[in-house]
Amino acid sequence: MKKIFLICFIFSVLSTTYSQQTEDEPLSVIPQPVSIKKENGIFILPKEIQLGTNTNQTEVLDIVSALSRKFSLVTGYSVKTGRNDNRSTIRLLLTPGLKSELGEEGYHLNVSSAGIKIEAATAAGLFYGTQTLIQLFPAGIESNQYVKKASWPVPFVKITDYPRFKWRGLMLDVVRHFYTVSQVKQFIDEMVKYKFNLLHLHLSDDQGWRLQINGYPLLTKIGAWREDRIGYFGSLAPPDPGLPKTYGGYYTPEDIHELVQYARQRFVNILPEIDVPGHSLAALAAYPNLASAPGPFSVASGEPVLKWTGGGNFYGLVDNSLCPGKEDVYAFLDTVFTEVSRLFPFQYIHIGGDETAKNFWEKSDDVKNLMAKENLKSLHEVQHYFVQRVEKIVKAKGKNIIGWDEIQDANLSPDALVMAYRNTREGARAAQKGQNVVMSPEPYYYLDYMQGDEAIETYVYDRQYLKSCYEYDPVPEGADPDRIKGGQGNLWTELVYNMRHLQYMVWPRSFAIAESLWSPKSQKNWNNFQQKIEKHFIRYDVAGIKYAPSMYDPVFKPSLDPNGQLLVEMITDADNLQIHYSFDNSFPD
Repeated sequence: MKKIFLICFIFSVLSTTYSQQTEDEPLSVIPQPVSIKKENGIFILPKEIQLGTNTNQTEVLDIVSALSRKFSLVTGYSVKTGRNDNRSTIRLLLTPGLKSELGEEGYHLNVSSAGIKIEAATAAGLFYGTQTLIQLFPAGIESNQYVKKASWPVPFVKITDYPRFKWRGLMLDVVRHFYTVSQVKQFIDEMVKYKFNLLHLHLSDDQGWRLQINGYPLLTKIGAWREDRIGYFGSLAPPDPGLPKTYGGYYTPEDIHELVQYARQRFVNILPEIDVPGHSLAALAAYPNLASAPGPFSVASGEPVLKWTGGGNFYGLVDNSLCPGKEDVYAFLDTVFTEVSRLFPFQYIHIGGDETAKNFWEKSDDVKNLMAKENLKSLHEVQHYFVQRVEKIVKAKGKNIIGWDEIQDANLSPDALVMAYRNTREGARAAQKGQNVVMSPEPYYYLDYMQGDEAIETYVYDRQYLKSCYEYDPVPEGADPDRIKGGQGNLWTELVYNMRHLQYMVWPRSFAIAESLWSPKSQKNWNNFQQKIEKHFIRYDVAGIKYAPSMYDPVFKPSLDPNGQLLVEMITDADNLQIHYSFDNSFPD
């Protein structure tokens, strides 16, 4: 590592050449399988491909169809599907007896001179086996159009694989910036390549309400729209009165049905989040009677809503919380969660519960009356009362709740899940109390944070580098591992305005999260992982998916030596890189 006074930035250029598979080339499968044994030899895909299966199960036939379309499009070869026989090029075999060995999502993958065989106890296992198979082919297979190649080789290999955790999620905030149905589908397609099986949609917040609710039409007529503004979100001045509210959007019931079906065909559950009681300014703009303060309210468009005072403390600049002392609030939530439970088949509904400003509750006669009636001693107990009421509403719909880790002190039912986001300690605390936990702690799993030095990255208030993201283990020290159900990466989109930027923030850090949630802890190896990432960068170049090459960029650490002289240390996430710099304005080489 070099220590210098002045620094000149340099940029790395990645090759976009479609790599040709060779027999001695190391395998670059993400996430790392439980067992992978490369053998001598290469199987060449024939120009007439036969896809065979031993079942008429609809889910398996859908997998066969998707694989057929992929090979037909990219290779231009003839692809026929039918029943399994020894002449099949690729065989997808459903074998229920393997469940005790492989579980619900595991698979065997065998490539030999006889062809390709994927075997699993369930359709989900076969699906994940096909995702691994695609990664074994040269990078050109990731193309969205025909690729002219002399041959399509895949190495002889034997793989046994199954996940470490059942909950392997990514959260997409569609409130701060709205993403269309087609864009969410694209996101699902990208995440399943790396065996994520849960999409958490953040559907309501201060900046918008994104789900049409029968009985409350103003939630989307008013709450889904705000002024179109560009700038550093959370620090903009309040908008001028009279500006048109043209930015936003929402999902209709038909949209949700389409998304749920699309996700289900790819073995992804969609977790809906309605964030209450805080983060509710968009709902209050539509129905101000649900607040503690008199209003009026407007959907936030980038101006601050909370004032942070240090140490995790804050207060509301405006009232953005539902009033727990009004029965109208619970009637409203009953209607909302009735619709949410009808639209989303997943067994959990996320109720938020985070960052609830209580300074307007403190002045509310309704809240004071509630405290007297229910013998509540503090405003924290008021929030616990609210969470308990909401849990009863959700359970009456046949669902269970999950919420951010503030809900864990509300005397939850054993069926509730706690999503630990503030830090690892909160996850450990919830697990020690007997709650089941999903780990998504900042900074490790916060995908909106900078992933390189702020001299290079678009500024966000914190950073998380790829290497430390990869090295984080989802099971907190001192926690019962059986209580940790998995984890997820969270992409908050205050500063993520479009799909290209979304991809840049998600990949490759979500490669790291995928490997931590799927692969055995003993199989994780940073040196191997960073080499695999470079291969997947090439695959993303082929697929036209953006990613962050921040692992190559220097991070600058300034300090003073004992003589008071400035020293600047340059380090990179990627190992074994030479860093070149110049003092004379020339490009370093």
